[in-house]
Amino acid sequence: MRDVLLIALYASAGAAGAGLLGAGILHLLRRRSIAVSLTVVAAVAVGAMLAGTLAVAWAMFLSSHDLAVVTTVVAVATVVSLATALALGRRVVFDSRALARAAHDFGEGGTFVPPTRPAAAELTTLSAELTSTSARLAASRDRERALEESRRELVAWISHDLRTPLAGLRAMSEALEDGVADDPARYHRQIRTEVDRLNTMVGDLFELSRIHAGVLALAPSRVSVYDLVDDALAGVGPLAREHRVRLVGDRVEAVPVEVDSKEMTRALANLLMNAIRHTPADGTVALAAERRADTVVLSVTDGCGGIPETDLPRVFDTGWRGTTARTPPAGAGLGLAIVRGIVEAHAGRAAVHNVAGGCRFEVTLPAART
Repeated sequence: MRDVLLIALYASAGAAGAGLLGAGILHLLRRRSIAVSLTVVAAVAVGAMLAGTLAVAWAMFLSSHDLAVVTTVVAVATVVSLATALALGRRVVFDSRALARAAHDFGEGGTFVPPTRPAAAELTTLSAELTSTSARLAASRDRERALEESRRELVAWISHDLRTPLAGLRAMSEALEDGVADDPARYHRQIRTEVDRLNTMVGDLFELSRIHAGVLALAPSRVSVYDLVDDALAGVGPLAREHRVRLVGDRVEAVPVEVDSKEMTRALANLLMNAIRHTPADGTVALAAERRADTVVLSVTDGCGGIPETDLPRVFDTGWRGTTARTPPAGAGLGLAIVRGIVEAHAGRAAVHNVAGGCRFEVTLPAART
């Protein structure tokens, strides 16, 4: 038993010395190629075995012949191990460089094309992550381009819409100043109308900018859908009477939701005003609310005659107006974009689809927890 312990002690001492030497070499070469590191690791492993074997051989006072045999065997094993480590290292380096070239092309062209050659599991995982990142970046670039295009269209539309009322205000103010207005009171009323129109447009722009910036502050509270519908209908009542459109809101379930009542009432009012403006006189705009599973669906159905199927995906885009028939006389095409922003801020979604004689806008919100 004592001899076994001595052998283990000598072998451990020799292997430990080789291991410490290898650790020092790895530290000095830590910035070199991975092939060098693999070679050093293989050399340390074989060197530790050689050092331990030689230490035990010398301690056991082997004959010079036996010691030469043992040394030769270990040396051959060392050469084979180093050659194998070099071959493996060269393969890893080749795969790493291929992945690096693909990553460089990713940075230059914006699309990552993974190497076709099979690689180690870690490099394959890294390549898969880069592929996923490339897909996410491509989707982000597409969204950015669409947003930039939407912003350019919005600036063009807003510039046009602002120019019309401003030109009218200037003409009316000059007529009043020159004393050539035949009915000053009517001019004053028209100026007030145009100012209100401009104020509405500026308010919509401010609201939309808060939504796009992600700083729309919400103060959610538990309210009944019935109260939201009642407030929205009361707010658009005068507009409906002006357009001779009948409002219907009798299919409303009194289910609770946790929303910012002010913002959600504005979203419903925008939907109702949009529906009223595009419904012919003596037509009907219906507002309904019902619970579906864990959600509450509020819908506004109008008599606009429907929206072309090709335009349906763009209805909630910023500045969208669609055909001339659906272009409101006063507005910048921001109302539905504001609706979507408010609804999505409440973790809901807005949608639209055609029905007989018109279209139905639906707002889906999470139901309040009971």
